[in-house]
Amino acid sequence: MADSSPYADDLRLAHVLADQVERITMARFQAADLVVESKPDLTPVSDADRSCEEAIRAQLARSRGRDAVLGEEFGSSGNSQRRWIIDPIDGTKNYVRGVPVWATLIGLVDGEDCVVGLVSAPALGRRWWAAKGAGAWTGRSLAQAKQIHVSRVSQVADASLSYSSLDGWRGLGRARNFLNLTSDLWRTRAYGDFWSYMLVAEGAVDLAAEPELELYDMAALVAIVEEAGGRFTSLDGAPGPWGGNALASNGLLHDEILRRLAPDA
Repeated sequence: MADSSPYADDLRLAHVLADQVERITMARFQAADLVVESKPDLTPVSDADRSCEEAIRAQLARSRGRDAVLGEEFGSSGNSQRRWIIDPIDGTKNYVRGVPVWATLIGLVDGEDCVVGLVSAPALGRRWWAAKGAGAWTGRSLAQAKQIHVSRVSQVADASLSYSSLDGWRGLGRARNFLNLTSDLWRTRAYGDFWSYMLVAEGAVDLAAEPELELYDMAALVAIVEEAGGRFTSLDGAPGPWGGNALASNGLLHDEILRRLAPDA
């Protein structure tokens, strides 16, 4: 499993980080004294977000002191081609309202290559992970896991799409094409955030797309989707998490969906 990857030790460390953070996030989830503030972009941040990222950074400083770190709450530190990219709580709006669909995202990028990804969603009782060359897995630990694979659906009329919301598609020249696509699909659901992409990796849905994302929203997801046999690009088709938006698929549908979601001329 993980030992077949040159990044096996990094994946084990990601599990250690997730174990530490789960104790923080679950202790503060639905806490009556949870402190929630608005960031300059008017998105919410809780004391749990900051505590989680601080804990991850402290462990990485001890275990991977030469690696760089990028996190949602405290920005970038270090200068290395190896960079840990962290979203302490993806789905903060859910977290602060008591909705259990949120997760800690831990990714490792080596150069431009997403080589490790771990998604920890303890309120759902789920964890997903992958290391380059070792497949994608879900379970509670490395010792208790099953391998996951994307679906084999090859026709748009048979495909299921998950997204986050309609708001981001407006004003980008893609809204009409997105709505037209949803009419041609078998099923659409807004499971949202990390979960859409993990469902693609598991083969439960066939497509996930979002028009506006940050690097820390995506970096941990890429290795999991790709190691499950899928494809992860920007909406313009650039591989990986570098384009500011995302399309993940089982691979069979990818090129057609890129074409269908291209901006209006």
